[in-house]
Amino acid sequence: MDQYLTQFLEGLREQRRYADNTIAAYTNDLRQFWAYLSVAQGGPVSWAAVKPDLLAGYVSGLQSGSQALAASTVARRIAAVKAYFAHLTARGVIPADPAKQLAAPKIQKVAPKALGPEEIERLLAAPGRSGSAKSLRDRALLELLYATGMRVSEITQLQLEDVDWEAGAITCPGRGERQRRLPLGFAAEPLAEYLHRGRPTFLREASPATLFLNQRGQRLTRQGIWLILREAATAAGLSAVTPHTLRHSFARQQVRAGAGLRQVQKLLGHANLSTTQMYQPAAAVPADPAAGEG
Repeated sequence: MDQYLTQFLEGLREQRRYADNTIAAYTNDLRQFWAYLSVAQGGPVSWAAVKPDLLAGYVSGLQSGSQALAASTVARRIAAVKAYFAHLTARGVIPADPAKQLAAPKIQKVAPKALGPEEIERLLAAPGRSGSAKSLRDRALLELLYATGMRVSEITQLQLEDVDWEAGAITCPGRGERQRRLPLGFAAEPLAEYLHRGRPTFLREASPATLFLNQRGQRLTRQGIWLILREAATAAGLSAVTPHTLRHSFARQQVRAGAGLRQVQKLLGHANLSTTQMYQPAAAVPADPAAGEG
């Protein structure tokens, strides 16, 4: 890939703070798009030579034949291409955006799996109450994930200073500049216990000020959180539980408790209300899909 693609992908991480999984998907999508253009243009890629009809042919190829992709995958690839050409246009690399009118296929948004109250209770109890540093950390982590609906990438970035004990709230970094303040709720007690009795055990001289540390005294990573959750889910007799399962369970619980979609959108840090509408009860969904915010 050329320098513009590399700069664009680096910008997603450094400036817009996209999730690692999203960046990996965009990287793969744009690499394949680059390969398509190399063949279509018969040589080195010239961004200025990319016209709307060429992009239409690319999308048509994604949707036809024996290797046709799922609508969700096509939509993501189109999103990556559109974001990239908007980047090139904004920086004056090309005079006009050839992808501006490119339309993605409509995708029926279905709310992902959420755990029921009894399953949540078993999962949160899985780390046990042995008093060990690990059990204190794991319980605080799971409680915080469920109490706030934070993304796993957000949890890993939390700093000690983000906790406001007086207000009973925590400041979540969010994506891009979408920082948000969330109530700790029932996670306050296990979090305080972890910070008082658990975190000092993990602490090393060179430890960062991140809220959650691993056994080497370093920032707990996404992979580390996945392993903790997998271990807890197994102990609770649950399968296919991911950090996003807790996020979806949090959202469903908020809706059941009477929270409006705008409020849930704010808590989850969704840029568009349309993303949050997947949690709306089916009977309440407006007949016109354009009724929500884009």
